Amino acid sequence: MKTIIAANWKMNKTPLEAQTTTQELLKLLQSNKNSEIIIFPSFLSLQNVYSTLKGNTTIKLGAQNFYPENAGAFTGEVSIDMLKETNCSWVLTGHSERRHIFKESLELIEKKTLFALEQNMSVILCVGETSEERAKLKLEETIKQQLLSALKNAKSNTLSKVYIAYEPVWAIGTGNTASTNDIIEAHSLIKKHLSLILEKNSNQIPILYGGSVTEKNIKEIISLEEVDGVLVGGASLQAKSFSSIIFQANA
Repeated sequence: MKTIIAANWKMNKTPLEAQTTTQELLKLLQSNKNSEIIIFPSFLSLQNVYSTLKGNTTIKLGAQNFYPENAGAFTGEVSIDMLKETNCSWVLTGHSERRHIFKESLELIEKKTLFALEQNMSVILCVGETSEERAKLKLEETIKQQLLSALKNAKSNTLSKVYIAYEPVWAIGTGNTASTNDIIEAHSLIKKHLSLILEKNSNQIPILYGGSVTEKNIKEIISLEEVDGVLVGGASLQAKSFSSIIFQANA
C-alpha cells in the first residue's frame, strides 16, 4: 500500500493562489511514485485545481465538506454531485474544526460519512481528543464513541473507501506534536475499536496521523508501524515544504 499524504488547505488560498501552488507541486513531484497524494482545497478553488490537474494522476482531489443530500433547499451547502464534476474523489468528515467550531453532531457526521460512501467517494474520517478530554483521561472513550457512531452502520462493501485520521485536537495549529508514544497509543486504540466495530473488515482501513506534521517531524512519524500516512495542515500550504514532506516520507 502506498503512503498516503493528504493536504488540508482549510480556508486558505484564493483560486489563483491554489492554481499556482498546484502547478508548483506538479513540477516538484514529477518523480513521485510511492505516495498517494490528496489535496483538499476550498470549494472556490476546486475548479482551478481540477483544471490544473487534468490528465495528471499524481495528485487526487478532495473536498473539505459537503451536505449529505443529492440536492434541495440547503442554502450555502455543496452536494457530492457538484464535487464530482470537479473530479473530486475524496471528502473529509468529522474534522475537529467541523466538530468543535461548527458543532457538527455525531449523528450528522455519521450521516455524512455513510452518504459519501454510498456515493462511491473515499472518506477520511477524523477522530481525536481535545485537551480537556485528554486531561480527563478520555482518549479511548472519545475515539471509541467517534468511530462507533460514524461506522457502526456502514455497509461492508464500502469499507475499502474508509480511511481514519487521528487528530490530537490539542496539537492542531499549536506547533505541538504528539509524542511517538502518544501516536502509537492512539493508533493502537483506533485499530482495537475498528476491529470491534467492523470485525474482519477492520484490517483494510489505513490510519493517518494529523497533528502539526512538518518537514522536521515527518520521518519520525511515518517510521511508526502504526502510521499509514499523514494529514498535513499548515505545512502543506507551500509547495516546497509539502513536497519535502512527501519525499522524506518515502526516503
